[in-house]
Amino acid sequence: MTEVVQPDWLKAHHEANPSGTAPPPGNPKWQKGMKSPNPAGRPKGISDKRAKLAQRMLDDASGIVDRMIAQALEGDPQAANLILSRVMPALRAQAEKVEFDFDAKASVTEQAEAVLQSIADGKVAPDVGKQILDGISTLYGIKQIAELEARLQALEEKE
Repeated sequence: MTEVVQPDWLKAHHEANPSGTAPPPGNPKWQKGMKSPNPAGRPKGISDKRAKLAQRMLDDASGIVDRMIAQALEGDPQAANLILSRVMPALRAQAEKVEFDFDAKASVTEQAEAVLQSIADGKVAPDVGKQILDGISTLYGIKQIAELEARLQALEEKE
């Protein structure tokens, strides 16, 4: 087996931290308020690799776009799809308006039964019915919380 060799500063840190918890990242000898080992920081005008790559891409962007448009016009479906996905927003499904007998004052069970019956009768699409049932469930949860708050308030007033 190969032995893992640790630097001296890490060995000293483990000896100072016998609890076995993971050591904090960075140099353990660093303390708040110490002088920075690099007081000048990164020299101005030096950009990192990502900035250079981004600039290169921006310089070539118009040529790339022209080429993609040309390919799309020649019938390349992937190029057309890429261009259209960037220019036009994706169409979202829109739920249709539905009308059916629904008693908002009825019990939750009766409301759910009414929605399920409307789905069975073909008055409401199944996906729309699920949204309605989810709404009923959410409303019921809110009503339960309101009832609990009222009960707690009544108990606190008694004391």
